[in-house]
Amino acid sequence: AILDFRENKEASFRVFAELCIIRQMITAIKTATRQKHLPLNTYVSLARPTFNEGETERPLNELLHPGYTIDPLELLISSEEIENIKYCFNELLSSLEATVLSLYMEGNSYQDIARTLDRHVKSIDNALQRVKRKLDLHLKKSNELA
Repeated sequence: AILDFRENKEASFRVFAELCIIRQMITAIKTATRQKHLPLNTYVSLARPTFNEGETERPLNELLHPGYTIDPLELLISSEEIENIKYCFNELLSSLEATVLSLYMEGNSYQDIARTLDRHVKSIDNALQRVKRKLDLHLKKSNELA
């Protein structure tokens, strides 16, 4: 308050100092209750040793399964593979084969698919066998090119 007080203003030093103190207290209370740094203050270190029954102490990061790591490159490759499979389905399969495969992958039985599409069960079986052969042939060609 002493550094910022200006005598040419209409307020007295006492009023100005009280205002500065009150505002400083409000700021301190807001800062303390904001919990901005709570995650940093309550973190659990991955290097902290853990104890399991019958085991020696090991850091927590060694216990975490490496399969849970999400690698952006793996996500990109997976999405490219999915797009490739979709493209293959559209190019390789007839509309009947694609529909039968879709219903089969949803968990429907041959009989359910036959009823849904108003076809014989043997027709559904034949369609799925053609799908398997076409996809098998496509995968073999893809592996030869790679």
